[in-house]
Amino acid sequence: MSIADLSRDELKSLIELSFKLKELYYNGVRYLNVLNGKVVALIFEKHSTRTRVSLQVAIHQLGGHSLYLSSQELQLARGEPVKDTARVLERYVDGIAARVYSHKSLMELADYAKIPVINALSDVEHPLQALADVMTILEFKKNLKNVKIVFVGDGRDNVAHSLMLAVAMLGGTIFIATPQGYEPEPRLYNLARDYANESGGYVAIVRDPIEAVSNADVIYTDVWISMGQESERDKRVKDLRPYQVNKQLVSYAKKDYIFMHCLPAHRNEEVTEDVIESPNSVVWQQAENRLHTSKAVFASILG
Repeated sequence: MSIADLSRDELKSLIELSFKLKELYYNGVRYLNVLNGKVVALIFEKHSTRTRVSLQVAIHQLGGHSLYLSSQELQLARGEPVKDTARVLERYVDGIAARVYSHKSLMELADYAKIPVINALSDVEHPLQALADVMTILEFKKNLKNVKIVFVGDGRDNVAHSLMLAVAMLGGTIFIATPQGYEPEPRLYNLARDYANESGGYVAIVRDPIEAVSNADVIYTDVWISMGQESERDKRVKDLRPYQVNKQLVSYAKKDYIFMHCLPAHRNEEVTEDVIESPNSVVWQQAENRLHTSKAVFASILG
């Protein structure tokens, strides 16, 4: 459900396994029988490219079978309670991955299903994305200890929450550059600070985006208007405009900084075209790592 469901050793183990699976992938070993005979239901309330494709391909390459279930095609669309769907699916499949609007729905699935339930995105967290994010940072920067990571934009973002928890748990430094009223959820921010105190990491909220990205090694942003927030568009664009990641802002970062975005990107809104297409951008490698980290998760939980 959350990065917080993992211990520090479990998080490190998943990332290490992701690197091993990626190495195998590039050495021509793309298909394993880890999930032979296993079936995973993928419940999607929201549109998706990377999450849907990476999960389906990951399950296939591990020898399992996936069932893509749009919520509009299930009886959920006609009012069937989530708890009823959970108790039926547990009798058919070996695991569930769900991409939902409300984290409450995800928790209800997990409470009533006696099989593993994986958070494939909710309005609170996106732990699968955070695994790929940390893997990408390690791939390019080798460690987290001496790396300054800055998330610029909406600090209440589900991706920001999970990234903040993961970096803090592993002893990294992360700054959330966000305006008043867009701070991370207090419960998760306080948890991240507790992790940082234990691991030697550092977590902070900064108002000034220039101050935040000065000497940054990693600059990360996400869309300003997520699915379900369309009615808030005008206010969000006005509030977050000063936090656009553009050529001027990134000039304050280290020359070898990397730019990250979980995608899809609204070009020339939260990030300008010249930044996302620059040599510093690693968004495509980051997107690829969703496959390898997803394989690590399924292999560890269902293998």
